[in-house]
Amino acid sequence: MRSGVAIFPGSNCDRDIIVAIKKITPKAPLKLWHKDTEFPNLDLIVIPGGFSFGDYLRCGALAARSPIIRNIKNHVSRGGSLLGICNGFQILIETGILPGSLIRNKNLLFTCKETILEIQNTIKSPFTEGFQIGEQIKIPVAHNEGNYFAPKHLLDELNNEGRIAFKYVKGSDFDNKVAYNPNGSSNDIAGILSPNGKVLGMMPHPERAINSLHGGTDGLRFLTKCIEHIVG
Repeated sequence: MRSGVAIFPGSNCDRDIIVAIKKITPKAPLKLWHKDTEFPNLDLIVIPGGFSFGDYLRCGALAARSPIIRNIKNHVSRGGSLLGICNGFQILIETGILPGSLIRNKNLLFTCKETILEIQNTIKSPFTEGFQIGEQIKIPVAHNEGNYFAPKHLLDELNNEGRIAFKYVKGSDFDNKVAYNPNGSSNDIAGILSPNGKVLGMMPHPERAINSLHGGTDGLRFLTKCIEHIVG
């Protein structure tokens, strides 16, 4: 599989997602600097988490105006797969590739917790095809602006078109480390898809759950299934 990871000043999860992809496929992803204006056709581009440009103005606002974004939009227009994780999701919102807004967490605090995500009834997408509707995975979050907000008509549109990838759900009553909707997102939304299902924006970090030492490997399972369906 041909993949690349976009890197901005302030990205801090680029190495993590590169390590995760290398555990799944022997071909290492290309490192795409934010000033790159040309790169080869790729199957998957990942925009990782972090604090691009120090989150000045708004999270992802400066990154959304970097030279690389034009090529990323061209990649999307060709039908390429694109995954935005945390700050990557914020960048996808700022570029207009995905709709809605990501605002301050409801409690106005940075949140770093395990969450349970439930796969929703989605359109055909390589990011969800490997899962059953209602299947749950445990993936951590770490963000300050992860509260997904959208007007009712857009929320209804996302729901009716099957573009809500997964929602936060309650974990076991005995596991107080698991947070239910830790940011106050509308309709418990944790990730959304583009109209063609080829773009996914998500706040949780699958690359932080790829080893049992991390507390679980659901992130590795998620990324593995995604890659299998992207190249399949």
